[in-house]
Amino acid sequence: MKKNFKVTTQVPPIPEDVVDSELGLFDPNNPDIGLFNMVDEEQIRLSGSKLFYYKFIVSKEYDNVYMEQRNKPISEQPILVYGHYDPKPVEEGLGPFGIEVTSDQIFTFNKSYIDGKLGRSPQAGDVLKPQFQDIRYEIIEVQEDSFEAYGVYHYECTAKIQRDSSDVQTTNLKDTSDKPGAY
Repeated sequence: MKKNFKVTTQVPPIPEDVVDSELGLFDPNNPDIGLFNMVDEEQIRLSGSKLFYYKFIVSKEYDNVYMEQRNKPISEQPILVYGHYDPKPVEEGLGPFGIEVTSDQIFTFNKSYIDGKLGRSPQAGDVLKPQFQDIRYEIIEVQEDSFEAYGVYHYECTAKIQRDSSDVQTTNLKDTSDKPGAY
């Protein structure tokens, strides 16, 4: 038996003087709205993981063929930050082109906290290393996630396992032999 309900009474519009009054639940100009952001930042620091954050250094050595920087330098000194992530085992499946690592990791940071610690927002190319794991993750995508009604903003950073060893990452481009005439 199917029932169709119809509303015959129209809801009257809310007067403008009531919308902008103190009765409004979510006032974006209210200074107390930062309270939720501070609570979120504290929750991530208390329940999150310690991560070593290596900032990507933009240099002038840009390869026009591959449309990327050749050596992808990162800072040598990490910044200790706190963030959420769900540790997963490394999965290496056999694909049509050989063994593929499919364990992408998502790191969540409070926006105001991480912007303050780094002096900028996270960007693709930055490297993260959890304190208790010997695995480095390179950020490949950064998305902003928000709960605008409460004033809480997050960064969702998708990262992949960085396969290069630390000695490859610290090799200076001048020490390589792939320059023209080096053979």
